[in-house]
Amino acid sequence: MRDALVGAAFQLFLERGYEETTVDDIVALAGVGRRSFFRYFPSKEDVVFPDHERCLGDMTAFLSEEDSTDDPVQRVCDAARLVLRMYAENPTFSVQRYRLTKKVPGLRAYELSVVWRYERALADYLRGRSTGPRADTLRADVVAAAVVAAHNNALRSWLRSSGEGDAEKAVDHALGYVQRTFGSSPGGPVDERPEDVVVVVSRRGAPMWRVVQEIESAFGQN
Repeated sequence: MRDALVGAAFQLFLERGYEETTVDDIVALAGVGRRSFFRYFPSKEDVVFPDHERCLGDMTAFLSEEDSTDDPVQRVCDAARLVLRMYAENPTFSVQRYRLTKKVPGLRAYELSVVWRYERALADYLRGRSTGPRADTLRADVVAAAVVAAHNNALRSWLRSSGEGDAEKAVDHALGYVQRTFGSSPGGPVDERPEDVVVVVSRRGAPMWRVVQEIESAFGQN
């Protein structure tokens, strides 16, 4: 019945327009009563995003599981990929919803509230994994926002192309940039490589050319 209501709603949205379609129109086409509609969807807006609550639950469960990675940024990137898979399950529906949402300001606002909830889930996880100072709260918020922005940039590009191309590859590329930028251990960012420290011992009173020569020798230069 839930799928029937979603199908009926989008058929009417495409034929009449979102604003011109009422809940009564949707239940009439689906052949059910109003009570059945509100059993599944609190409002007409919710029927446009029928899968986000499930996806948010899946993301929260994924983040709460024990994981073997030492990099929490990788973990939140993997969590964001669950959203992509939800969209990729039904490309036709996802593209239709994207086009509808672009036309209806109320739906865009609703979508932003959903995105904010995903971002909060990622930030909460990062704060929980942090072992550093209070400043890591800011870092958690910044990284979560970056993950969501990178994911959505690639996802919307795929939706604008009517679902053509490899969405997973595009999202992997975008999230890879985030991982390279913010990838860390729980305590903070990991340096790409440790700095080398060279100590040169020279005789007091040695001429400068000799000191320079010894330094060059220590660095393996001729």
